[in-house]
Amino acid sequence: MRDLFDIYTIIFLALAVFIFLRLRSVLGQRTGRERPPYDPYSARDAVRTPTSDKVVALPSRTVDPSPKPAAEVTPVTDRWKDIAEPGSAAAAGLDAIVAQDASFDAKHFLTGGRAAYEMIVTAYAQGDRRNLKTLLSKEVYDGFDAAIREREGRGETAETRFVSIDKAEITASDVKAKTAQVTVRFVSQLVSVTRDRAGNVIDGNPDKVADVTDVWTFARDLSSRDPNWKLVATEAGQ
Repeated sequence: MRDLFDIYTIIFLALAVFIFLRLRSVLGQRTGRERPPYDPYSARDAVRTPTSDKVVALPSRTVDPSPKPAAEVTPVTDRWKDIAEPGSAAAAGLDAIVAQDASFDAKHFLTGGRAAYEMIVTAYAQGDRRNLKTLLSKEVYDGFDAAIREREGRGETAETRFVSIDKAEITASDVKAKTAQVTVRFVSQLVSVTRDRAGNVIDGNPDKVADVTDVWTFARDLSSRDPNWKLVATEAGQ
């Protein structure tokens, strides 16, 4: 019986060793170099995905986590070169925005601002309320909508065609209660005309290019994941 017990013991031990080796070959072993488990929240802010195609600022650029060599670091006084005068209120406002959103790029913002400016003016002329809602704050949208309704009530139609946007410059910027505001002065050339029910021109000239200056203010909640800027104020400029 004792010999039989020893034989069974040896068989079970051999089987245990075999199972252990098989498990090790399938599951592997820890080396100390494994990647940590994927955290779906860890990289959420790295690249912001627009909630709409109609954005004032194009998708924010990804911040490069690696430090630049000292020779490549842009001096603070040159940070807003060709954007705002050093020491000006506009430059201070841009500094405040960057302090809360390191991905903010003023030149990128102006590129998106130009696109939004043309898009909004065109959508207003066409009475395109759907696009206007994605680009305007509620207060500005309500004003645009009221003007469109009045125009439609009179049976009038508007036509606007951009020839060029000659200038887009930041004239003011600041941060108030987590909301960034940037004011841009647009100088453009466009053809604009309004027609009555019969198609007669009652305002503007379909054959004349007009010089137009507008001063618009855009805003964005810096605490929100939404990267879109919306138009919050408009005025005619000089």
